[in-house]
Amino acid sequence: MTIKQKIESLREELNTHNYNYYVLDNATISDFDFDIKLKELEKLEKENPSFFNVNSPTQRVGGVVTKNFETVTHKNRMYSLDNSYSKEDLLDWEKRIQKVLGTTDTEYTCELKYDGASINLTYKNAQFVKAVTRGDGFQGDDVTANIRTIKSIPLSVKDSFLQDFEMRGEIILPLEGFNKMNQQRVENGEEEYRNPRNTASGSLKLQDSTEVSKRPLDCLLYQVVTEENKYKTHFEILENARNAGFKVPKTIVLAKNIDQVIDFVNYWDSKRHDLPYETDGIVIKVNNLQQQDELGYTSKAPRWAVAYKFKAEQVTTILNEITYQVGRTGAITPVANLVPVELAGTTVKRASLHNADQIKKLDIRIGDTVFVEKGGEIIPKITAVDLDKRPKDSQVTIYATNCPECNTALIRTEGDAKHYCPNQFGCAPQITGKIQHFISRKAMDIDGLGGETVDLLRKEGLVSNYADLYDLKEEQIIPLERMAEKSAQNIINGIQKSKEIPFEKVLFALGIRFVGETVAKKVVKHFKTIDNIITADFDTLIAVDEIGDRIAQSIIDFFSDQANIQTIDRLKNAGLQLEVSAESLENQTDKLQGQVFVVSGVFYQMKRNELKKAIEDNGGKVSSSISKKTNFVVAGDKMGPSKLTKAQELGIKIISEQDFINKIS
Repeated sequence: MTIKQKIESLREELNTHNYNYYVLDNATISDFDFDIKLKELEKLEKENPSFFNVNSPTQRVGGVVTKNFETVTHKNRMYSLDNSYSKEDLLDWEKRIQKVLGTTDTEYTCELKYDGASINLTYKNAQFVKAVTRGDGFQGDDVTANIRTIKSIPLSVKDSFLQDFEMRGEIILPLEGFNKMNQQRVENGEEEYRNPRNTASGSLKLQDSTEVSKRPLDCLLYQVVTEENKYKTHFEILENARNAGFKVPKTIVLAKNIDQVIDFVNYWDSKRHDLPYETDGIVIKVNNLQQQDELGYTSKAPRWAVAYKFKAEQVTTILNEITYQVGRTGAITPVANLVPVELAGTTVKRASLHNADQIKKLDIRIGDTVFVEKGGEIIPKITAVDLDKRPKDSQVTIYATNCPECNTALIRTEGDAKHYCPNQFGCAPQITGKIQHFISRKAMDIDGLGGETVDLLRKEGLVSNYADLYDLKEEQIIPLERMAEKSAQNIINGIQKSKEIPFEKVLFALGIRFVGETVAKKVVKHFKTIDNIITADFDTLIAVDEIGDRIAQSIIDFFSDQANIQTIDRLKNAGLQLEVSAESLENQTDKLQGQVFVVSGVFYQMKRNELKKAIEDNGGKVSSSISKKTNFVVAGDKMGPSKLTKAQELGIKIISEQDFINKIS
């Protein structure tokens, strides 16, 4: 046997032992014998550096130090899930998807919703190459060196599974390992970690991967993203992923109907506390991958999946005080300051009271004993008051009349749930909030700047709105508290790089009320330049797809303010992208303007998403269901028979993939 063959044989053997122990929970070798073989491999690799392999078992011990985690854009967006809380919610979800699919022939997979840190693992030629956190769904942090140390994640997989794919899962800290870590911290006189989820998430951002390797992290996998059409169902692809070396929990089941889904929910609602890790619900997915493709996505979540959230844990505590927070739009949020109480693994001191109507509805008062739970087990909220324990001298809560920050009289417009501070250019939290929104990852993504730095710049009189950022100089930043030359350079470089951010993100960054990411994209796609948006009247705005009265009026109000126009002029002069780039316009036409298309079936010349993009690039609109407003159905192979029948009944023209290609050529 040659040296190379010996090295490869040892790697394969050690990978198999890792899989048996960390995935199958079935050790086939003693720790001592494993360590002997690992040391033998380390020695051979050290003596023969030409055979180095980054995915060797010897690389799992860490040793890489990462000072700054690079931000990486996801090739395929990581969506969040819509939530449901009852049997009725699940039945409604089923009705919606079956209406889109035009069939009741749907089966589902049921999986536990693991409570940890979402991760996206990329494999090329069946080899692990990159790991990126979920981040905001569009981009996350590259934590490859740290993820390499988690032994249940295969660094190479069998060629027979897939070649190029993304594997999505949850990095968790099993309860046993978490308790051992805390026991060790207590013995060392250190403060205990609060809960497994936050500890797992924090572990991914440790700078020294050697420290990560010491933590008993695990990875449970739940989704494969690939362009290879090898598997027909979600269940099938996960079963094969498990056989290829991934830790796919065996708790996943196939449900033939929604009743079996509800049986699964009921079972785990009582049994979840017996699991070796934390879970906060169930994820239900349409099993058929073609049907998933057909259902597609909303702006935030896949239509083919839904999360069922277990009933939240509830505790009681006492309300000490109500304070008021000012948001970047001037919206006032009342906050309940509570006697600290343990809830779902964290200490809760504050909870949102939402608005004046909620306070009135609950008749909540200072000194009340209140019931607190975590909405979706994440955000604390007050659900009720224990009136039997109300102090006899309690006073009815009078809602604030003036801004807590600038003392401006609050306003509340008809039909609005919240009160607002109208002093948008003179109220400190609004100024800081607008700039923080502007620099955020989903907007201008300016590295080096954080909330504290923005507030410091404002207090020092260096910025009063986001246009001021582009006038900053290094020498102005260096003297500031906790600043150094390198920090100042990073801030200036980040600001300069933001000038490359595309127009739709710039529009979102401006912070126009009701103009989120999706609306910003639609407005930019329609108007192409900031000047066209500024001059658009109400009727022109509401003619844009999905732009209603409220959004249109908000856009008009924003650009009617001369101070905002002056800010836009300064951003133009600074060189920001305030019109659609020539490259983006290159393949766009209005050939399909005003026409509504439904895409159904399997396609061979174009991927479904490419086909939908081509419709939108040529001015058309893609709809998920057939109606009287539909102009064309692009029918691929295996189009749903009920959709075909409905199209024929409504007299809608059915065209083939080739017909469509001819139409836009």
